[in-house]
Amino acid sequence: MDLKISNATQADVPALNRLVNAAYRGESSRKGWTTEADFLEGTRTDEDGIVEMLTHPNSTILKCEESDHLIGCVYLEIQKEKLYLGMLTTNPDFQGKGIGKKLLLAAEKHAMDNSCHTITMNVLTGRKELIDWYVRHGYHLTEEKKPFAFDHPRYGKPKIALEFVLVEKRLKA
Repeated sequence: MDLKISNATQADVPALNRLVNAAYRGESSRKGWTTEADFLEGTRTDEDGIVEMLTHPNSTILKCEESDHLIGCVYLEIQKEKLYLGMLTTNPDFQGKGIGKKLLLAAEKHAMDNSCHTITMNVLTGRKELIDWYVRHGYHLTEEKKPFAFDHPRYGKPKIALEFVLVEKRLKA
């Protein structure tokens, strides 16, 4: 695969929105292993939410393309000496081909380039297979948990009570 990872722009917003929602919600998400469809109904995000991410201070969305076709992305936000990672997404048709790992490595480089030596993220506690995947890539669970407290429809409606666990990785200089 000839993959290109670069910063997303406003022009990418519609494609990013389609990608993220296809990977996490609805029937298309069931092709891959990252689906949240059993936990949440509705959308994962919307175009306004992605625009907010792109324009948030100290943040970027990295996109992964193959032959100019968007197949992955990740949201990164510098928070003091830490990098928050969210919305790591791979098109369900391309999952299992190392795209998520390549985006994680690009996120780690972004962290180091910005003097961040820890990457943090929130993962739904019910996503054992996803947590295990992050652990295999050097992340560890912390004791910190918090409820899923999003009340905007852009994040979906929980089907069950949900909570997040903080997952992090300390990077070596």
